[in-house]
Amino acid sequence: MEIDVMNDATSDALSPERAEEVRGLLALAEDLADKELAPRADDFEERAEFPREVLRILGRAGILSLPYPVEYGGGGRGYEVYVRVLEILAKRWLCVAQSVNIHVLSCYGLAAYGSEEQRAQLLPEMLSGDLLGANCISEAEAGSDIAAISATATRDGDDYVVNGTKAWISHAGQANYYNLFCRTGGSGVRGLSLLLADADAPGLQVQRLERKMGVRSSPTAAVVLDGTRVSAERLIGRPGKGFLIATGLFDRGRLGIAACAVGLADAAFDYAVRYAKSRKQFGQPLTEFQGVSFMLADISTQISAARALVREAARVMDTGLGASVVTASAARAKLFATDTAMRVTTDAVQILGAYGYVQDHPVERWMREAKLLQIIEGTNQIQRLVIGRSL
Repeated sequence: MEIDVMNDATSDALSPERAEEVRGLLALAEDLADKELAPRADDFEERAEFPREVLRILGRAGILSLPYPVEYGGGGRGYEVYVRVLEILAKRWLCVAQSVNIHVLSCYGLAAYGSEEQRAQLLPEMLSGDLLGANCISEAEAGSDIAAISATATRDGDDYVVNGTKAWISHAGQANYYNLFCRTGGSGVRGLSLLLADADAPGLQVQRLERKMGVRSSPTAAVVLDGTRVSAERLIGRPGKGFLIATGLFDRGRLGIAACAVGLADAAFDYAVRYAKSRKQFGQPLTEFQGVSFMLADISTQISAARALVREAARVMDTGLGASVVTASAARAKLFATDTAMRVTTDAVQILGAYGYVQDHPVERWMREAKLLQIIEGTNQIQRLVIGRSL
């Protein structure tokens, strides 16, 4: 049975008490981001080290559980609040914001479709961040086309035996549990199911970490499932629910990535403005030159538009206007916000000139990171396809 894992954000907007709580939450996120994220970002990215302890700190602060029910240890917040928190985190360190998004998504299947017994047993530790999660959907030949998933799960007594290979798995090697989307029935979308496997499940093998262009502190690798045994009690929902769960994940994941893109773009914009004000050419700051000031004006406008689109999509998700409306809104937000982040970070490098191309300034890293956001959770070409089909 599915439960409503989203909360009505209108109460956050209209109730003075709730509004005060939200202001406090955002202030907490700002404080944590300034103290725990910003000082570590450059060093951890250079060493490609995953900030697991930072995730624990955010978990203890309640950041990893925001859009989930209070009765299971969640924050009981709407997505409109959640995306604002993600934006704050991403402005200081994209890897951490992305990890928060990944972990929050890893709780979705269980929270929305799990049994009461499963939720009571597993959700509290997941939402607290004591356990870190990962989603295993993509395969070499099945990215956004989840109907093409080929990994199989065959019932064997009290277990399922899973075989296949999952690709591009974030948190690989760091996660305590993996959501395995696999085929328990026939071909097509109706044969897909979701199993929740512990990281130490027999036959679950994490492969060599990918050497990525950006967001290097977030581990990504293939996961081989070689006769992996998962208890049948870890089947989430009934057999055949996997496609429906995955589409819900995509909607929420795309919205989360869009919020991260706004935060990343805002970081690059702020840095470019500070540099342009302090850098002098021909006896005056760069901001006095029309070519630079117009570029900054366009950046400011694009970020504001992206932020508005992301928050509109979050309100659509909170108010539950229907799956097709939610899907199209999330796709529009992801498309526009991540394209904006790519433009803004590229322009920030241009404004800094040669200084923007060296690692002494973070804008070159932000440009590399922005490219990833145009690809994950469905490329922006896929978003256009989703939007076009919704018209």
